[in-house]
Amino acid sequence: MAAKKRIALYPGSFDPITNGHLDVVRRAVRLFDELLVAVGQNNEKNPVFTVAERLAQLEKTCGDIPGVRIISFSGLLYEAVKKHRAVAVIRGLRAVSDFEWEFQMALMNRELEPACETIFLMPSPEYSFVSSTMIKDIAKFHGDISHFVPPIVATDLHRKFTKK
Repeated sequence: MAAKKRIALYPGSFDPITNGHLDVVRRAVRLFDELLVAVGQNNEKNPVFTVAERLAQLEKTCGDIPGVRIISFSGLLYEAVKKHRAVAVIRGLRAVSDFEWEFQMALMNRELEPACETIFLMPSPEYSFVSSTMIKDIAKFHGDISHFVPPIVATDLHRKFTKK
């Protein structure tokens, strides 16, 4: 009998993907047979990039990492976990302030899907302060974001904010 494939889901808005996200992807993929980097569709967030643009950015920045697959999902996270037969959800924690919300989400997801575990990964120290919101704010005012995001993302953000 073949061993069951261990699949993890790394959900996020990834608007935009940062070097901190990529750090978590590179470390999480080593723990599982397959890591699904999943763009969540949340219309309440008013994203800068469309889902298609975020998927394209992810394909260009981490789609070639062995064991990584890029997907999108809508609806509740636990439904995506069940659909893709994931055994774990990966969440990045930058600071203690992230923990309370993430902890509540992890408990609710486990209540809704008992087989799902949440694994928290801290980013490497050089990315512990980076957030997509901060990146967008800096980019809006034409600040240098090159140390915080992949080059393709910096170019895409620059293009978005020079159109306005």
